[in-house]
Amino acid sequence: MGGIRPADTADDRHWRGSARLAVSCGVVFCALCLLVDWDAGSLSPVRALLWFALSAALCAVLLPQRVSAGPGWLAVRTPWRRCVVRTDALAAVRQYGGISSPVVLRDIYGHRLELDPRTLAANPLLWHELDTGVRRSLERGTLRHGADDLARLGHRIDDETAQAVLRASGIS
Repeated sequence: MGGIRPADTADDRHWRGSARLAVSCGVVFCALCLLVDWDAGSLSPVRALLWFALSAALCAVLLPQRVSAGPGWLAVRTPWRRCVVRTDALAAVRQYGGISSPVVLRDIYGHRLELDPRTLAANPLLWHELDTGVRRSLERGTLRHGADDLARLGHRIDDETAQAVLRASGIS
């Protein structure tokens, strides 16, 4: 049952390619380290195990967050944990720092997650699910902090989308 996903779930459409790149980097790093160590004549089972462990760590560090959303929720999965917030019951939205700083979402149930805004900009379906949930939070009166931060982010995402459409059409 864990592999079955509802039809109305939106996922990060670039995650598979980024995950493939992370695994490829780990495999290439492992192969090169084993090859160099073997060529030097110093390869031993312990050193091979070390190279495998370092390659797995590199893969885990490079593996991107997997973001998914559905009606009223947004989830971010890392290799170590999964965070879910109710977007229709948000209490606060914060974005500290500049444009590429993460967006921090908190719901009224105490759940919290951090999200890269570039993921939202690259995935209109994720942005739509978040925006719909934020509108419900505003209607219910639970979102008390950060609506202006999210509006700024929304305008920036809309501007980037419009520019991409104009570039694709050859107008700009």
